[in-house]
Amino acid sequence: MLGTVKSITIPAQRLPHAVRGGEWFDGSSVEGFARVFESDMFLRPDLDTLTIGEADGARSAQVICDLLTPDGERFAGDPRGVLARAVADAAALGFDYAVAIELEFFLLTADQAGGGVRPGRHDRASYFDHPVDIGSEVRQEIVDALDRLGITIDASHHEVAAGQYELDLALGNALRSADQLVTLKHAVKAVAQRRGLLATFMPKPIFGAAGSGMHTHQILTDLGKDANAFYDRGDQYHLSPVAKHFIAGQLAHARALSALVAPLVNSYKRFVPGFEAPVAISWAQLNRSALIRVPRAGSSDRAAIRIEFRAPDPSCNPYLAFAAMLHAGLSGIRQKLPLPPPVEENLYAFDPERLARHQLGHLPASLAEALKDLRQDEVMRDALGVHLLERFIEAKEMEWQSYEKQVTAWELDAYLEAY
Repeated sequence: MLGTVKSITIPAQRLPHAVRGGEWFDGSSVEGFARVFESDMFLRPDLDTLTIGEADGARSAQVICDLLTPDGERFAGDPRGVLARAVADAAALGFDYAVAIELEFFLLTADQAGGGVRPGRHDRASYFDHPVDIGSEVRQEIVDALDRLGITIDASHHEVAAGQYELDLALGNALRSADQLVTLKHAVKAVAQRRGLLATFMPKPIFGAAGSGMHTHQILTDLGKDANAFYDRGDQYHLSPVAKHFIAGQLAHARALSALVAPLVNSYKRFVPGFEAPVAISWAQLNRSALIRVPRAGSSDRAAIRIEFRAPDPSCNPYLAFAAMLHAGLSGIRQKLPLPPPVEENLYAFDPERLARHQLGHLPASLAEALKDLRQDEVMRDALGVHLLERFIEAKEMEWQSYEKQVTAWELDAYLEAY
């Protein structure tokens, strides 16, 4: 439920049995899964996700599974099932949902003595630099390892902060992309660890440096036609009515969406002015401080029209994030929500009065605020289902309450001697 990898290892000769009848496991100890008295669950391998490689010199395979109850029904708490259901809802409206991901992360060296973290050795590079250092070597090793796993990286580069990198995943069906993200994050950490580095997808690991986002470019295509449902050549922004309603839906549910696409206490330390992270609920074409952007495309390039949602960060569970984003957009299409005017001005310079004048809302300032909006949002409740929504909110409220009780280093520095 919280987006981390869980796994079980079986001998290769047992795979046919697992495919035919599923592999039993006890779900009672997994966060967000079943209660103790209903814990028997089954893993059903999805062979479309099967990859074969080597681990420690031995041949091995990986396959992602769906979660089933003993009755053979899909378990309501299975995040992958939540996204599959959202994709099916889109198909019922005549659409396929695809995403392309810009995934940012840090490669750090752990300071065991001080307990702190810092960028990888010799890394003082910035955006699009091409340094010759261990970080660049590890980045290339990561790209090569992902290629062997069948995960296509369109581009990779150094990001703004020292020790920060970006991998751009190719456009693909949302379910397949979520599967790839889960595999990718695990692989990135494994490759970095072998080279003595710590790879982290924490949204804001270093104060005063840029945070890590997971900008998600979305597209709806007409089912069976491979035609971009977001494209309208005659519109100023080349946006069809479907695209405008889709954006309006995501703007309308942005605060509740935040809890799912930015799910950590730390996520909200990324939503601050000055680092190209969104703070206001708005859309634009050129403005990188906007929550949603419609990148420019040539007048004849209908395939390039995509809707970029800039709130997600790489700590999110991609199955839940994509499902929630899709449901929000589809709700805008169903209700034919009107799209407000774009705002191309620097939103970081807007005070509350100016935001109100433009009728712009703010993203939540904390995880607690986001959870409050999530609890009240009926579209998000439909997206996740009652079981998973309640378990998610319960786990995240415990995380927030634990954080609130901490005495931080900042408090000690500011108050211990002064008072």
